[in-house]
Amino acid sequence: MSAEAADREAATSSRPCTPPQTCWFEFLLEESLLEKHLRKPCPDPAPVQLIVQFLEQASKPSVNEQNQVQPPPDNKRNRILKLLALKVAAHLKWDLDILEKRCVPFVSLSLSVPVLNMLLNELLCISKVPPGTKHVDMDLATLPPTTAMAILLYNRWAIRTIVQSSFPVKQAKPGPPQLSVMNQMQQEKELTENILKVLKEQASDSILVLEAALKLDKDLYVHTMRTLDLLAMEPGMVNGETESSTAGLKIRTEEMQCQIGSLSLHCTIDEKRLAGYCQACDVLVPSSDSTSQQLTPYSQVHICLRSGNYQDVVKIFIEDNLTFSLPVQFRQSVLRELFQKAQQGNEALDEICFKVCACNTVRDILEGRTISVQFNQLFLRPNKEKIDFLLEVCSRSINLEKASDSLKGNMAAFLKNVCLGLEDLQYVFMISSHELFITLLKDEERKLLVDQMRKRSPRVNLCIKPVTSFYDIPASASVNIGQLEHQLILSVDPWRIRQILIELHGMTSERQFWTVSNKWEVPSVYSGVILGIKDNLTRDLVYILLAKGLHCSTVKDFSHAKQLFAACLELVTEFSPKLRQVMLNEMLLLDIHTHEAGTGQSGERPPSDLISRVRGYLEMRLPDIPLRQVIAEECVAFMLNWRENEYLTLQVPAFLLQSNPYVKLGQLLAATCKELPGPKESRRTAKDLWEVVVQICSVSSQHKRGNDGRVSLIKQRESTLGIMYRSELLSFIKKLREPLVLTIILSLFVKLHNVREDIVNDITAEHISIWPSSIPNLQSVDFEAVAITVKELVRYALSISPNNHSWLIIQADIYFATNQYSAALHYYLQAGAVCSDFFNKAVPPDVYTDQVIKRMIKCCSLLNCHTQVAILCQFLREIDYKTAFKSLQEQNSHDAMDSYYDYIWDVTILEYLTYLHHKRGETDKRQIAIKAIGQTELNASNPEEVLQLAAQRRKKKFLQAMAKLYF
Repeated sequence: MSAEAADREAATSSRPCTPPQTCWFEFLLEESLLEKHLRKPCPDPAPVQLIVQFLEQASKPSVNEQNQVQPPPDNKRNRILKLLALKVAAHLKWDLDILEKRCVPFVSLSLSVPVLNMLLNELLCISKVPPGTKHVDMDLATLPPTTAMAILLYNRWAIRTIVQSSFPVKQAKPGPPQLSVMNQMQQEKELTENILKVLKEQASDSILVLEAALKLDKDLYVHTMRTLDLLAMEPGMVNGETESSTAGLKIRTEEMQCQIGSLSLHCTIDEKRLAGYCQACDVLVPSSDSTSQQLTPYSQVHICLRSGNYQDVVKIFIEDNLTFSLPVQFRQSVLRELFQKAQQGNEALDEICFKVCACNTVRDILEGRTISVQFNQLFLRPNKEKIDFLLEVCSRSINLEKASDSLKGNMAAFLKNVCLGLEDLQYVFMISSHELFITLLKDEERKLLVDQMRKRSPRVNLCIKPVTSFYDIPASASVNIGQLEHQLILSVDPWRIRQILIELHGMTSERQFWTVSNKWEVPSVYSGVILGIKDNLTRDLVYILLAKGLHCSTVKDFSHAKQLFAACLELVTEFSPKLRQVMLNEMLLLDIHTHEAGTGQSGERPPSDLISRVRGYLEMRLPDIPLRQVIAEECVAFMLNWRENEYLTLQVPAFLLQSNPYVKLGQLLAATCKELPGPKESRRTAKDLWEVVVQICSVSSQHKRGNDGRVSLIKQRESTLGIMYRSELLSFIKKLREPLVLTIILSLFVKLHNVREDIVNDITAEHISIWPSSIPNLQSVDFEAVAITVKELVRYALSISPNNHSWLIIQADIYFATNQYSAALHYYLQAGAVCSDFFNKAVPPDVYTDQVIKRMIKCCSLLNCHTQVAILCQFLREIDYKTAFKSLQEQNSHDAMDSYYDYIWDVTILEYLTYLHHKRGETDKRQIAIKAIGQTELNASNPEEVLQLAAQRRKKKFLQAMAKLYF
């Protein structure tokens, strides 16, 4: 199908649709169609897909009169199909990267091993390579250029395929079992394995062929579409033009040998990637002439690691802190390697590990990253040598004269935090009296730091003046307690936490260690039960495990959260059924979060046992169990997100609807979604949901008598009349992700927003007709809160699905209603773009309704873009000539004016423009308008489909131009 036919199809269709693909047999019927098709910017079918279709048709077995399966016949049809496949490959310049779909973005189809094997064997056949002849026995230098090139191409592919087959491949996710599909896949798998077996057996020969090619000193040629056509016309021509040195696509010797040159046409090697390979090879097998001056820091590090010269690694890392040349991941991998060697018994590496870790930590803080756990662990027992080295690294890692304010700020904050983490005053003084510290921090900041440390712990007695005999002061018991508390704060290993608490309780019985960090937070509904535990060690352990688990869950560290919760569950099971149920509830919430953040994002349904546990939680009726409201919210949201509407509408127990407002809301939402396809009279549930939300958004009033005796009416924003507060409803909605549920709740709030008496511009939304059209008591509804809620909900919905055209229209209407016309146009255009392949197809009429077009017109008019107004008037079902003519009369237009005339397809508007410019004496603009009228495709005598096609083309170009302007 031609491009014109495709445009015509899009113009005449009421709904956008993809133009039908050109079928494979059409290329048999029209000889010139293939080249025309391949010249298109985005041909459909794609070239690789065409190769598959041609070879698939050419290799179909036949069935004789006795119903026996025979090999594909060698007839004219099949020969032409194979030739067409070769011509498509020639169009792709025999690029194996494209044919195998390597490093080619947006290519959804590649040639399988059997198909490529068939294609390249056909190339060998047509290039006069005798079948059954070993390629290694053929002298490439004496063969015709195209024959030699065909042999090289086949053997290149063979080696690439062998290498690629050695890589592990992620298995595709199986779909619904279909016997025919499974049989076909099994046959292809067996065929691929057989081909690979043969290729591997011939691998040594293929390598010899390619090595022999490196010795060639003549240019080669590869078949083009033209030479293939000549072969088809004169198949017996062996030494003619098709195999002479002047035919085909020239491959220079150096290009064939993959040497990179400035005039290279066929080499696609990435120079940076090649340099990386060379560097990696140099690390494994260093060249004999390489010197330390020529080596990169990366190579120098590897040489130092091989030779055991670890001190030089530290020097390189310190120097790199100024240049930032080594990747952070590489530096971390070096540290992991050193840690591994140290753990294998090399105690001499402990000091090196600390030094490398310190260098990495300084690099991290300079770039704004957090301090690693490894550094905190290695710095748990600081000494004078560690402090001295850390200060040396900090000093040598920053050039104070050239460093930016952000780098200086990061370094200053790091030194302050190190001081705050130290218990021993001598080490604090070493840092605070250092030149770098004094340079980066002002006197006031240093004094404030001392005050903070005094407030933090009364045991630490700090002096601003130097203490002369500091290094002789022995460590006290309070220092040991402080170090253990520091470890307690950092650790997320439940068994290590237990061990630390046992040590701390053995050292003192006066402290409550659950208060060590003010970051440890346990919901108040739980804290009363936990702090009521009589045994102090058990109380601290339960509190800290739960607090740390909740924190890990909040920061999405689900694996550590699960370990902490499991340990806490095991502990409380022994003595408290109440806390056991608390932990089971929290582990349920954790499993919900884990699924939603993991496989749930790809659309994979949760396991059935998780759904059963959610139902069990909702139906739980255990007395005196402390319950967190958020778990109920998450459970109901979970059921809605995974479309468990049957349970919410039919199976949920009656007592839940009375006791749990989120279940009640979830049931109404689920029922409304279920009844949506039905007739209007069956949507009683929608009315129930409407009334619940209206009550939530209503304000409660109370009377108050003032000092003067007058009675005034006070409105409260949060009504206590509804089943929950509006803020709670909004919080719950922001846990939903299911598109239909979000669309329903958005539609409801949009309708509630439009009911307001003083509303000027309605907002449109899907399914808006299912809601009641009025409210008995308008004064009771807090419409300001409703307007805020609509904006928040649209913002949230678009964060979930940015390409939902219905939600984009709502966002555009909101901006239109609040007089933000440029923003409104942005979203109106975006809504059209997402449902029309960026306007390459017609925008559906239910998206660009007359109301939307009129609002776009008004936006352009108020932005003084009057030519855009005139063009948009054509988009209406009945062209609005009055508005178009009035806008064109405006002389103060802020748009491109006459450069937009090519987008006008209505001859009446163009004639008016011509008259207008003639009247004003604007000769140049009049000529542009006349030229636009003179285009033959706008001639009124043309068939209707030609006129429609012309209009569709101009719509597309205009909307794309508008998108570039407002996006």
